[in-house]
Amino acid sequence: MHHADEAGARSRDSEQRRALDAVFDYVDRNAQDFVSCLMAYASHPSISAQNIGIDEVAHLLKERFLAMGMTAEILPTKGNPVVLAQWNRQAGAPTVLLYGHYDVQPPEPLEAWTTPPFEPTIRDGRIFARGIGDNKGQHFAQILAIESHLKVHGKLPCNVIFMLDGEEEVGSPNLPSFVLEHRERLKADLVVTADGSVHPSGTPIVQFGVRGLLNFELHVHGAKRDVHSGNYGGVVPNPAWTLVHLLATMKNAAGEITIDGVYDRVDPPSARELEAIAALPVNVAGLCEELGMTQLDQPQERGYFERLMFHPTLTINGLHSGYGGPGMKTIIPDSAFVKCDMRLVESQTPDEVFALVVKHVARHAPSVEVVRLNSMEPSKTSIESPYTQNIVTAIERAQGKRPLLYPVVGGSLPDYVFTKTLGLPAFLIPYANSDQANHAPNENLSIDCFLKGIKTGAALLACLFDRDVVGSST
Repeated sequence: MHHADEAGARSRDSEQRRALDAVFDYVDRNAQDFVSCLMAYASHPSISAQNIGIDEVAHLLKERFLAMGMTAEILPTKGNPVVLAQWNRQAGAPTVLLYGHYDVQPPEPLEAWTTPPFEPTIRDGRIFARGIGDNKGQHFAQILAIESHLKVHGKLPCNVIFMLDGEEEVGSPNLPSFVLEHRERLKADLVVTADGSVHPSGTPIVQFGVRGLLNFELHVHGAKRDVHSGNYGGVVPNPAWTLVHLLATMKNAAGEITIDGVYDRVDPPSARELEAIAALPVNVAGLCEELGMTQLDQPQERGYFERLMFHPTLTINGLHSGYGGPGMKTIIPDSAFVKCDMRLVESQTPDEVFALVVKHVARHAPSVEVVRLNSMEPSKTSIESPYTQNIVTAIERAQGKRPLLYPVVGGSLPDYVFTKTLGLPAFLIPYANSDQANHAPNENLSIDCFLKGIKTGAALLACLFDRDVVGSST
């Protein structure tokens, strides 16, 4: 870089820092008001599983976006509506698509809450309410980041599309078709989702992908009723044994899935991914103590994060057959079934893996019926994305800490609608504390995390497309 170019870059960087500092100052001055606004928002139930309050909260969000100067609509799906807002004032400017969900989990059991779930209460620097961490507090922080930029500067550093899902807590069944139908309106350069938890140490994190999911059941039937295990033992086939023998052909004691072809499309981790997971702190001994285990699952030589990120799994969720009550009941059961899930890694698809399962079962136990349940594609953005350094820089400017980078997380989210349907890089940047107790009684969000989330959202808008950062070393 020439001296003049270097000077120009330094000048632009200094100007950007001043502009961002002005937004940070605004957030600090309005922190109490922002907390009050969040508590008012979280006081409105929006329970998708029970169809409570969904339309009301969708309209609250639309009105908030309109009051900020954004365009906003409530768009129908076959289930709950999506709230879509835009700030698209700069022709040709890059666009970030922000995703979140306004629906929340049911609050039951109500008696386990210290204070009512929809009466937000502050205790020990935390706001307690259902949905406060998952996901209202996190997407509301993004909303306030936009509002703060607009209040201070009258404009945003980039164009923004904000999409809020009303069905995430019931699996987002209509999100794939919605994204496909509206893909022209969702054209952006990248996607950022604020959801999940920061590291227990408080260190911010960036997640680049999620594993996929395939759920299925195996059913087998024997005699038309339970029969006496003495009178018919050795005569009538036992469905439970049929399943046990079949399952033993699907995964061995060494922890390897033994369904032919499952590993054919499993990509090895890159050097950069291995470098990233080597930097992730983990206390395996502490985990084993917490869960009452003596060791991790097989294979023993496999690293903790390597297990969660780069390998598929086959899990027995429940095995059901025969008598389970007290004492004895000497029967050969008439049927047996097992519920299983498989977590899938990038390059695998639920359709292909399910076909392998069906083929395997047909070969080893043709009397067993395979029933497919729900599934979700894996999703992954390269850790070497040109946006990675921009995101790291934004988080450092907002929080003064370098984030930990997670190439993949073990769970599953419908992130594939962005990476595969829209073809966009997608990043998960959690704002909530690690002990937020989401999906449980006394869900909470640290006020410190909430305010850091607003500043991080503001810094992302300022830094994501900074040409002086894009393409630099990660």
